[in-house]
Amino acid sequence: MGTGRSRRRPVRISVPSRADSLLRKFTTLIGGPLGRRTSPGVIDPGVFSVERVLVLLTTGAAVVAILLKNPCRIAGWASPGQYYMACQSQWPEAFVSLESGTSFLQLGHSALTGALAGATAQLVPLGSTLRYYDQHSVLAVAAWLVTVYATVRMTNRRPWDAAMVAVAPMIIVAGFLGWDLWAAMFASLGMLAFARGGFSRAGIFLGLGTAVAGYPVLIFAAMALLALRTRLVGGAAMTGAVLAATWLATNLPFALLDARAWSAHFTSLLSRDAGYSSIWFAYNSLAARAGGRELDATFTTVASGLLTVVLCTGIAVLTVRTHRRPRVAQVALLLVGVLILAGKGYSPQHAIWLVPLVALAYPKWRTFLVWQLLEVAHWWTLMMYLGKESSGGNAQNNIDLPYYLLFAFAHMLSTAYIMYRVMEGMIDPAQDPVRRLTIDDPQGGPFDHAADHRKPDRRHAAATGTRVRLSRPSPEPKDHP
Repeated sequence: MGTGRSRRRPVRISVPSRADSLLRKFTTLIGGPLGRRTSPGVIDPGVFSVERVLVLLTTGAAVVAILLKNPCRIAGWASPGQYYMACQSQWPEAFVSLESGTSFLQLGHSALTGALAGATAQLVPLGSTLRYYDQHSVLAVAAWLVTVYATVRMTNRRPWDAAMVAVAPMIIVAGFLGWDLWAAMFASLGMLAFARGGFSRAGIFLGLGTAVAGYPVLIFAAMALLALRTRLVGGAAMTGAVLAATWLATNLPFALLDARAWSAHFTSLLSRDAGYSSIWFAYNSLAARAGGRELDATFTTVASGLLTVVLCTGIAVLTVRTHRRPRVAQVALLLVGVLILAGKGYSPQHAIWLVPLVALAYPKWRTFLVWQLLEVAHWWTLMMYLGKESSGGNAQNNIDLPYYLLFAFAHMLSTAYIMYRVMEGMIDPAQDPVRRLTIDDPQGGPFDHAADHRKPDRRHAAATGTRVRLSRPSPEPKDHP
């Protein structure tokens, strides 16, 4: 007899060797794709659960990252060697500055990042730059593991998508450069908390992430847009209020402590020249070589701000007008992608911000790996270019501007392509690899399977043969590179 309570049954999970055409081709050596009669997620995997395998993958990737940075641990972080060996890091430079008497608010980073750098410096003896670097490396690996954990908890039937975060080549080569993994960790935890209905916790994590790098506020913007579309504004409003309070709580004490040093970070963002690898730097570099007129910092700040606002407005319009409500990760990826492509302060390690969002918004391994390999190539060419610019190193190790810009444009195009694929999935949910069977929006929290208040376009539905139903299964899309 029934007890009156329904017992939650195990959920069968998606297997990459079955679902992804690229990975399916690489399973020949191990006997081919997983058999159709197996039921992963239903059958107990024993010791090797998905989470434990992901921990092993992340640990292995972290070991590779440490080995890649080992030349600088041995020879030091001097120019141009740190660029030619592609092991540059902001941590030793911050430690030297702190030891020389520089306030942590004057490091050129956000107040919370500076406070983290300063607090870590108190835990190591004077002159121990190597120990300071190693300590930050351990903290970065911990942030990496937490980011993987948060991602896998948001994937519903697709836990193996989190492996993209665990083995991301760009995290391997640039994760130990600065504090970007901390921002990615807070952003992922904020999305996880929102997905589980913890709106206050989501606001705290997103607020901390915004205090570190700024971009997590765009993830909240995605939540706010979907709240307006579904008319479920309570959770998003709570998240936004706590986010603002958290940001103020982490910044106000530093502003009161030294207002000039605290505000210097924000004024420098507006007054400094365009960052390497931004479209504005590329234009100025080509204009200088051709003898044309370069854009000054003020014009670049205004132009990049206007372009970002225009593109984000377009994404907002797309979000509220698509025939089926988009997913949180899709809208968030587009907004953060606009900041990366249109902003003037881009640095190659900012690609780390997008890795968890790509794993959630468009988890196709071929597209992901092509994008990551182009980002790594872009990173390496920038290191060679900076080796030349910083100290005019050996000519045989240098790379000229046109070759560097070629890979910078490749990074832009690959990022734009992923954004295009995500927009395609928003317009036509059949192209979205996540929405299968009864899955709607695993990161959506209150929006998951919520009623859509947008009136369907009957003419569009008749022309495309689609029906506006949240439970309608979507066919498996073709895999695109």
